[in-house]
Formats: sequence, structure tokens, C-alpha cells
Amino acid sequence: MSEPLTAAQRVAIARHPQRPNITDYIQALFTDFFEQKGDRLCGEDAAILGGVALYHGRPVTVIGTRKGKTLEENLKCNFGMPNPEGYRKALRLMRQAEKFRRPILTFIDTSGAYPGLEAEAHGQGEAIARNLYEMSRLTVPVIALITGEGNSGGALALGVANRVLMLENSVYAILSPEGFASILWKDSARHEEACELMKLTAPDLLELGVIDGIIPEPEGGAHLAPAAHMRQVDRALSRCLAELSKESGAALAAGRYQKFRRMGAAPQKEEA
Repeated sequence: MSEPLTAAQRVAIARHPQRPNITDYIQALFTDFFEQKGDRLCGEDAAILGGVALYHGRPVTVIGTRKGKTLEENLKCNFGMPNPEGYRKALRLMRQAEKFRRPILTFIDTSGAYPGLEAEAHGQGEAIARNLYEMSRLTVPVIALITGEGNSGGALALGVANRVLMLENSVYAILSPEGFASILWKDSARHEEACELMKLTAPDLLELGVIDGIIPEPEGGAHLAPAAHMRQVDRALSRCLAELSKESGAALAAGRYQKFRRMGAAPQKEEA
């Protein structure tokens, strides 16, 4: 039996360039995908891919961060770091899903929102905050799957969901280990040490109650056996969607809101 992977090793797998991305999941799990572009305010952002599709014959809205696999795709998609236009496009699609009563499935793989001057000038912080606010009030089922990296508000802007799932070798954190080490020790070279302190792996976050489930991966990572991996993901998403579809819209919104309000709160002591 092989030794358990360290947090740093899981980060390396989460960043593997051949790891399945949003386009792979769309091709494997959905049919009749119709991409929708633009935020209807400023422009298009290739770092977020979204549209309408059929999932086992049921209309759903699919949204995900997109890094690309080749250098050309990486540059086009800004290495998966969305601008405000991307988050506003995602919000436009979520509002559309709310109007037409379609469940929302998000796929998250980003090192964080783009921190550039132009992004800040266009309202990066406001765009992320608006998504958090609006997602907390949706009355349709929302399922989020962290497939690679899920860092900072750039990930959370698509992650306010009724069910938050993680792949076994994905990571979910307030920022990258390199950024954490730079802030804490003024030394990004200590990023492997930071990985252990940050509690960013799926088992850590399940224990802390931040996520709701872990989807197992083939040994070595999802990219080594993509067909088997997609079957695992399909089963998990189907199960969650079936459970959430039994709840009323009001219950979905209230449950999602309370789920995130409870995070980090100390447990209430019972009176003697």
C-alpha cells in the first residue's frame, strides 16, 4: 500500500497541466452544451466558460473557470484568473438559471481572480462580492466541484453552493501556498511547509466542515484514468442533484445561507 500523499504533493497534482478541465467535464458529462459569452456590460472573459446544457436529459446551467492546457490557451484564458467581466458573465448565467428554474453546476480551478490594475479599475472586488451575495439567495440547486486549485475569492465567487465537493487531489484555500509563505515568512521558498499549515486538502476541509464530500481519484491523479474519473464525478453529481431536487426553493436558499454562516463558528454548548 502506497504512503499517503503530502499536502504539497496534492498541490502538485492539482496543478498538473493535463488534469481534466471544464471543457473535458462538459464533453464527458453533458450534451447539447450551448456556450453563452459576455457580461452585457463590458466584454467577454475567456477565463470563465458557461452556458446551458443537458445533464441526463435535464436542462442545467454549467459554469467553470478555464485555464487551458497549451501555452496559447493559457494566454487566452489568462491562466484561469478571471477578470470582473468573467464573474459578471457567471452572474448573468446564474440569474438566467434562476429565472428558468435550472440547477447550477460550477467547476472551479483557479489560482485566484486576476489582480491586475485594469481588473481593479473595472471593479474586481465588487464583482466577486456581488456573486457571493446573489448566490446566497438563489432558489435553485447549486453544486460546486473543486477540480484543481480553488484559491481566494476568485474561487469562492463560484463556490457558494448547497453542496461543495472536492476531488481527492484538489486544494481549496484563502490563497496559494507561495503567497501564504511570502506573507507569513517573507519567503515563498517555504511553500511546502505552508501547504501543511494551511489545511487546504480535501480530507482536512471535510473534517473542518468546509466541504460536503470528496470524490476519489485514480492513483496518481484524475488525468491518468479520465474515463474512470468521469464516472466517479457523474455518480457524485447525480446523487447530490437528486437530493437537492427534493427541496423547495426557499429551503435551498435558507440552507445555503446558513451553511456558510456556520463556518468558523464555535459549537454552541448545551446547558446543563
